[in-house]
Amino acid sequence: MHGPASPGWLLVALCAVTGAYCLLRMRSEVEEQRRSAGAEALMGFGMAAMAVPSAVFSPPPWTWPLYAAVFGAAALRALWAMRRGTRHLHHLVGEAAMVYMAVVMTVSPGDHAGHGAGSGLPPVTGVLVLYFVGYVLLSGARLVPVTAGAGSLGWGDRPELARACRLSMGIAMVAMLLTV
Repeated sequence: MHGPASPGWLLVALCAVTGAYCLLRMRSEVEEQRRSAGAEALMGFGMAAMAVPSAVFSPPPWTWPLYAAVFGAAALRALWAMRRGTRHLHHLVGEAAMVYMAVVMTVSPGDHAGHGAGSGLPPVTGVLVLYFVGYVLLSGARLVPVTAGAGSLGWGDRPELARACRLSMGIAMVAMLLTV
């Protein structure tokens, strides 16, 4: 991603830690929790890889189409999962945002996705930023009243940590969309 190196590395660390926690959540006894955690782990690690500052490491040109294909497949999986309920809509939007960012980087790896003087945000980026800002605000409001779970719950089954994980990925997605 474009932008200064220090915030980029913080974004990499946040996304990698979030992805690691989501891997831990995959050990849950609840099947739906495991599925959700797997998709979120993919997002966390994918976002960490995409957030590496371009001044430090410029990935080879084939990387971005590969990201688009991987997250496109994940988006199709989220679309398929939506037949059981709309709770997978957020995963679908997140995966679509990752595909969008990968396509933008494929088309213009050295540019800022059409951000010229006075051009502002491209419309798709603006819509995605608005969605994720709304998601972050809603997730933050839902996180506030949650109290810590009982001591018998494992790390993978703690609802307040799962919500904090989703909140941090939403914040990271806003930052990434603004720097693409």
